[in-house]
Amino acid sequence: MAKDSKKDELFSDYLERWIKVYKDGAVRKVTLDKYLLALSWVRKLVPTVTIGELDRVTYQKLINDYAKSHERQTTMDFHHQIKGSILDAVDEGLIPRDPTRKVIIKGKTPRDKKPKYLSQFELHSLLRTLDLGTEVNWDWLILLVAKTGMRFSEALAVTPKDFDFSRQTLSVDKTWDYKGNGGFLPTKNKSSVRKIQLDWQTIVQFSELVKGKPENEPLFAGCKVYNSTVNDVLKRKCKEANVPVISIHGLRHTHASLLLFAGVSIASVAMRLGHASMTTTQKTYLHIIHELENKDVDTIMRTLSSL
Repeated sequence: MAKDSKKDELFSDYLERWIKVYKDGAVRKVTLDKYLLALSWVRKLVPTVTIGELDRVTYQKLINDYAKSHERQTTMDFHHQIKGSILDAVDEGLIPRDPTRKVIIKGKTPRDKKPKYLSQFELHSLLRTLDLGTEVNWDWLILLVAKTGMRFSEALAVTPKDFDFSRQTLSVDKTWDYKGNGGFLPTKNKSSVRKIQLDWQTIVQFSELVKGKPENEPLFAGCKVYNSTVNDVLKRKCKEANVPVISIHGLRHTHASLLLFAGVSIASVAMRLGHASMTTTQKTYLHIIHELENKDVDTIMRTLSSL
């Protein structure tokens, strides 16, 4: 890109070309859309700033202006999405020094966060409200996500053939394109291809449910599916069970949280969730890990004091 670039090129134009060269076709569509959204904000906030005019003050002002209408974490994500292009511009000699160095990330005061997961008692209460009849419905998907920690798109792609009832496992090797036109898609990453061990009760329930169903057709995605539809069903069930209202993704958090509190290792939880690394699991469930560390300290002290 260096030969085609000049210091008087608009930063937004440079960023657009950078996204096309380095991101288009190399990242998932959902990730590419985030870069394009960041580009739209750059066009809005600094429409006349050239690549050569990007210094620390100009960049900090850009981040500050973005932060006026976004929370701190969203502002941090925006910073990371455009920082790569700026560092490449520095390498190309278009910017003398890194203007992103020592940037201060601000943001609006976060709104009150909705509960992300349920306790074990609350999950039991929720599962008791499910209508698990002989026909497939969204209650069955809620049960599946709660028992496996699968992503919503992974659960939608489950077919009868994915169950190995003799070994009590469920194979995850695809997702369902519910945001697009439907159809199977690859998993989020290589680590997402996995076999999830199921408890005997879940095995019995689903072995009855899938009888007579086409082996290679998805159980839950027979028509156009919207995330909001399933979340609405889950919301009604949560209210019926008198537990905090969570999203379908919150069931994935619930699954992981219960395993961690039960003493399951981070490595095992990461594998079960299909995380690319344990670092992802640690970052996502840091608050729980801290609680467990405090619990461990108490256990260590009690053990040592009894010697």
